[in-house]
Amino acid sequence: MANNRNQQMLLVAFLQASNCSNYTGSWRHPETNPGFMDLRFYQDIAATLERGKFHLAFIDDRLAMPSRFGDSFKEAVENGVRVVKLDLVPIITAMGLATEHLGLGATYSTTYFSPFHVARLFASLDHFTQGRIAWNVVTSLNDSEAQNFGVQEHQGHDDRYEVADEFMAAACKLWDSWEDGAVLLDKESGKFADPDKVHRVDHSGEFFQVRGPLTVPRSPQGHPVLIQAGQSERGRRFASRWGELLFVIYPTPEACKAYRDDLRQRAQLAGRDPDSVKVAPAVYVVVDETEGKAQQKLAQIESLANQVDSLTLLSEVFNYDFSQHPVDEQLSDETLASMTGLRGFLDRVMDLSGTKNPTVNDFIKWSGRGTLRELPLFTGTPTQVADQMESWFQAEACDGFVLAATHMPGAYQDFVNLVVPELQLRGLFRQDYTQGTLRNNFGFARP
Repeated sequence: MANNRNQQMLLVAFLQASNCSNYTGSWRHPETNPGFMDLRFYQDIAATLERGKFHLAFIDDRLAMPSRFGDSFKEAVENGVRVVKLDLVPIITAMGLATEHLGLGATYSTTYFSPFHVARLFASLDHFTQGRIAWNVVTSLNDSEAQNFGVQEHQGHDDRYEVADEFMAAACKLWDSWEDGAVLLDKESGKFADPDKVHRVDHSGEFFQVRGPLTVPRSPQGHPVLIQAGQSERGRRFASRWGELLFVIYPTPEACKAYRDDLRQRAQLAGRDPDSVKVAPAVYVVVDETEGKAQQKLAQIESLANQVDSLTLLSEVFNYDFSQHPVDEQLSDETLASMTGLRGFLDRVMDLSGTKNPTVNDFIKWSGRGTLRELPLFTGTPTQVADQMESWFQAEACDGFVLAATHMPGAYQDFVNLVVPELQLRGLFRQDYTQGTLRNNFGFARP
């Protein structure tokens, strides 16, 4: 089938610097490489993704071990529920050294870091990779993270976004504090840089005071590509102001299209080009050369999940201890109001379950946390998987996809070996990288 859209789809890989992928049971898969503490593990995945011409690989992060379920980390540790979270900077650096074109993204919180620290870090990484860096902007989730940074309770949902808005404004001022061409390196005159092209920031706001300038000259991209995942009302306002690649979770193309249409309209009202906002839903892909083999592979992968995975992750994402309730108990309005985590996930559970007072089982079923059902699942032969992806893309439900792994590195290898050639044959995906930075490859303007 011919590509009816002018654009080709974006492909992004979603990684964890962890013992498991987004799918918690992935570490139990017999083919998962246990080398998650070895930099070569991440470098090999990066090389595979670059062979498949992926635009970007980005790594999720959480600033605490899961410990909300039963007010303990015991179940999480015993079951390997994302209890390992390595620092992302050495991993991103190593992946950059193993590749030449692949974009590389890291998650950093606006709640527990400072604008100067984050601006300097990402400007440095952007220089080191010749303009291939992205920042996944998050506001963090729960009290467990707060307590690792000396704060007893996590800020409220909307309050975190107020802080994040000011954080972004300060970071952007820092990135812009050096003009292009400020560095002269004129050895004859002894003039290193033009002081008239380096500027104070003097940001003084409600949450941050930043004097500036940044200690890193302007980077190849100007600003890193900004990834954001806001799906709540307040999250959408933030995303429409700052986000460029919007990483979302929606179960159907219709729901994803409604979000994409809304964000494009919000961006336009904010004075931005709607095409500067790209929406990519996270998906799982289980593919093999025949439909029968794909179904066998899928059954094996699905068997790796257990209920503890789901309840541990639900407790984290909603900042609420689900062990307090039998799984068939309906949760009261008061209980639901006390959940301070991801509002978009709560909206999803209530919408899909058809009740304003879902049970714990409803949360497990309709959130899909800890199972393959958390994300859209494309499965079958390469042709069948490409058909499913094409239907979302041609319906303008999205601009591309974020591939989450069912096992590592096999899920990435299967996709690159089997699905990418089929997408390229249909003209839906590029044959090679665009010359230049990650912004050039996404089609984003340089700030």
